[in-house]
Amino acid sequence: MAGAGEKRNPKPHYHGHRQRLKSRFLGEGGDSLPDYEILELLLFYAISRRDVKPLAKALIDRFGTLAAVLSAAPERLMEIEGVKESTVVLLRAARQAGLRLAREDVGTKPVFGSWEAVVSYCRAAMAYDDTERFRVLFLDRKNAIIADEVQQKGTVDHTPVYPREVVKRALELGATALILVHNHPSGDPEPSRADIEMTREVQAAAEALGISLHDHVVVGRSGSASFKSLGLF
Repeated sequence: MAGAGEKRNPKPHYHGHRQRLKSRFLGEGGDSLPDYEILELLLFYAISRRDVKPLAKALIDRFGTLAAVLSAAPERLMEIEGVKESTVVLLRAARQAGLRLAREDVGTKPVFGSWEAVVSYCRAAMAYDDTERFRVLFLDRKNAIIADEVQQKGTVDHTPVYPREVVKRALELGATALILVHNHPSGDPEPSRADIEMTREVQAAAEALGISLHDHVVVGRSGSASFKSLGLF
């Protein structure tokens, strides 16, 4: 029988840590917290009865950064001991919320007035993917985005692109200009010879129907590369 002064239901040792971290976040904002502590905050709401600091650090160790953790495929996340479906759902939902916030920054403004926001959004959406994806931003006469669509998904180093399908979709949307975007899972955004040849094919098909190709941006973990800035067309 427990003594009069003994706590019958002591709180787990990490309870105080959770409250302190929440208070720091609310008081200081998130900028001062390292990646693993932001990840801890998220994990609090997926895993209620466990010290999640070791799991947060394990995830950062495996994937490198918070952005990489949030962008990791569900099956890769679940390779980490302690990660369950509820954890994956929360992390993927956090990523989707971030993407929607970034997309809101792009909005309906002319892309050349918010070019850095456009590139940041594309990097957030694609730079950490394990396979190549080909995205098209369809623009109106004021160079505002009227549609943002992933056209093709490929392998770790190749995405099949069909210029006719890109132009057909532009005509369906009434777009007058295009920005092409794709990612390099290797991390290096430098355009390949195949990238350059494909871009020229899309440009020729588009211009034949009065549609301008403004740029092709390649994104990777180490940065981005603009065909226009590189003088590739």
